[in-house]
Amino acid sequence: MRKKVIIIIAIILIILLIPIPIKLRDGGSTEYRAILYSVTKYNRLSKVEEDGNKKYINGTEVKVLGFEVYNNTVESFEGENDSNVEDSSGEISTALTLEDEIQNDTIWCGTFQLIWNDLKNDLSKQDIVFSPQLEVVDNLNKETFTVDDISEEYYYKKIGVPSFELKEEIEKAIKDKFNETSEILDDFNWEESRPEDYFLYVMLKKEFEFENEFEELENGNFGNYENVKYFGIENDESGLLKNQVQVLYYNSKDDFAIKLKTKQEDEVILCKNPEGKTFNEIYENIKNQESSYTGDKNLQEGEMLKIPNIKLKEKAEITELENKPFFFSNGDLYKIEKAIQMIEFELDKAGGKVTSEAGMMVQRQSIELEPAEKREFFIDDTFAIFLKEEGKDTPYLAGLINDITKFQ
Repeated sequence: MRKKVIIIIAIILIILLIPIPIKLRDGGSTEYRAILYSVTKYNRLSKVEEDGNKKYINGTEVKVLGFEVYNNTVESFEGENDSNVEDSSGEISTALTLEDEIQNDTIWCGTFQLIWNDLKNDLSKQDIVFSPQLEVVDNLNKETFTVDDISEEYYYKKIGVPSFELKEEIEKAIKDKFNETSEILDDFNWEESRPEDYFLYVMLKKEFEFENEFEELENGNFGNYENVKYFGIENDESGLLKNQVQVLYYNSKDDFAIKLKTKQEDEVILCKNPEGKTFNEIYENIKNQESSYTGDKNLQEGEMLKIPNIKLKEKAEITELENKPFFFSNGDLYKIEKAIQMIEFELDKAGGKVTSEAGMMVQRQSIELEPAEKREFFIDDTFAIFLKEEGKDTPYLAGLINDITKFQ
């Protein structure tokens, strides 16, 4: 019997170690899937180098299981994740709420907050609580962004039992309402769902235009970066462009905030060198300075405006929230199996657009809780003691005891 077990284990190891040919996504020649042992995390497009039968990433020999090699690059990685929110480029972070502490190069959109509100209010019917609780979950429970903050014509939401029929319904709805296709729906597992599971989805799409296009300016520097595209006001002989700009406050060339007016109801607020640890703090500081600013709020003759073009598209899996059990108000135990958000944002001389979607697969879990740990109340080390009369605020005796032999 022991020999059979050893033979089976040996066969499994041999199968895992043999490179398995797989087709490339572009339909070309085959590469290999292998088994990852102990290598550090690499970017999703880390270069794979070969020397004979050996493979190297950044000079480290690897044997892998968990990523696929396409066109000699690492296309995806299933392994340890150093960041709470995976972003597709590794260059831009995604904040989940306006209350989260942020660093440079961070983007936020309210889509994930909207489906969290539905998870909390429509399904759980109480605050979501992990154990231990996460600060970001507390922030999400605050609902700092709701459907009251955006017109219904600019978003689509859906909750349902995960199925291919639900997926098709969502795809048709966003095509009909926004003429858009989803960037995230194919990333979810639609095959193994049960009637007690849920899928939550939202898409937000907003476009705006300036009444008059701003001027396209020469490329210039941005901090230490060169050849950056800009738009703004340089000549504006008609004065029409200046009318689209309102000064919120101006303390110096490195400390000011302005607002760009659009043909729609949207306002574009820009603040140079903002103060605050969260987006909410930054926004409140802008409003406070605006309310106390007594200077001219219009651009004057000869005053110029220079704004960098923006174009980004970030898709992030929110691993920080996944696979952590929490309870609904009825006592059912659930977990977030997968959560994804995509944000696309553009801004140029003509206007801008935002397209964002978020999805969350929520699965019911069987409750298999470990017995509560029995508590021990052994006063067998340093302790304090107080004596007081019932109904009185102050004790009439107090002690701090370390060497019990002095007290016995």
